[in-house]
Parts: sequence; C-alpha cells; structure tokens
Amino acid sequence: MEIYKEFRFEAAHLLPNVPPGHKCARLHGHSFRVVLHVEGPVGDDSGWVQDFADLSAAWQPLHAVLDHYYLNEVPGLSNPTSENLARFVWARIKPTLPMLSKVVVKETCTSGCVYRGED
Repeated sequence: MEIYKEFRFEAAHLLPNVPPGHKCARLHGHSFRVVLHVEGPVGDDSGWVQDFADLSAAWQPLHAVLDHYYLNEVPGLSNPTSENLARFVWARIKPTLPMLSKVVVKETCTSGCVYRGED
C-alpha cells in the first residue's frame, strides 16, 4: 500500500546551465509542490502504512530552508532544476522516512519530476 502527503513552498531560482537567452536563466519564482510517497504494509493494529504526521515532521526541516528562499543559495542546490530538487529532498527525507518510495516535485501546474531514488 502507498500513501502520500503534499506540501507547498514558495521560492525563487534561476538555472545557471541553460543555453544563453533561455527564459529560466532569468531569476523567477514558483509555487512548488512536493509530494512524499511512503510504501509499506498496513499495520494490523494501526490500520495505516504510516502516520501522516510522520511525513509532516520529516518535511518541516526542509520547508524551513526552502520556503521563501533563493534556491541557488541553498547548499546543495546551486543548479535547482526539478530533478535536482527531487534528489535533494530524497537525500534529506529518506533517513527519517525509511519507507519513502517516491518524491514528486511540481514547479508548475503542468511540469514536474518524479524521483524514486534511482541513483
């Protein structure tokens, strides 16, 4: 069984490695959405895979360093693409949520990234 919880944060960034003239080379912001997925068996007594409060607690330290910040200045996010942001979130959440199965990062309503810890 898989459960998920969605979180939001606002942040600015630019992408330093895009071709000259690319719109993402200019400073801009997004209303990012991050969805944490946890997979595992449903507990016999609890009736759940994991308490949603555990996902919120795991997310809180990241929210504190991402929300209303310039992502390029966050250590580890000098090139804050959706892909790199998903890896960043995974690396920091996985130790506290061992059953983490997927991180989804949505930078717009129609664009985003799904990361399953492949690398």
